[in-house]
Amino acid sequence: MHIRTASYSDLDSIYAIESASFPNSEAATYASLAKRLQVFPDHYWVLEEDMNPDTSDNIAQKILGFIGTVVTSYDRIQDEMFTNANLHNSKGNWLAVLSLAIAPAHRNKGFASQLLREVIQKTKANGKTGITLTCKKDLVGFYEGFGFKDVRISASGHGGAIWHDMVLAF
Repeated sequence: MHIRTASYSDLDSIYAIESASFPNSEAATYASLAKRLQVFPDHYWVLEEDMNPDTSDNIAQKILGFIGTVVTSYDRIQDEMFTNANLHNSKGNWLAVLSLAIAPAHRNKGFASQLLREVIQKTKANGKTGITLTCKKDLVGFYEGFGFKDVRISASGHGGAIWHDMVLAF
């Protein structure tokens, strides 16, 4: 396995994993993912299987998961971040995780943890203040295991769900 920065050519795979991982009301649309990969592709990472170059497998079969983020000045997720890629602020001090998803056939193998560890390391190395994200109650413990603090029930109404604001300050 290895992690690399995503490219626009990964859009179909990222969209397929996103759609399989979240209810329709929460999943990013194809158009919004396409815009994000055009505006800030260097803040999306994919975990892919090391494949034998002599095989005919295509990239859709190799990408096992991804993490999508945006740079911001806010220490909390703003709902507009999900729909407006132009809110990416390369000079911001915070990294906001918009999505962390693993293909259903590859879940519970530690791949989400690998992606998250990579993004934490890169964010620290880039001198950011920290990382923010929202998650549902059942994932609070997962993120706490990486040092995130459950700050409060989020003001986010994304997808009609109840979210927890999680913050990892460096």
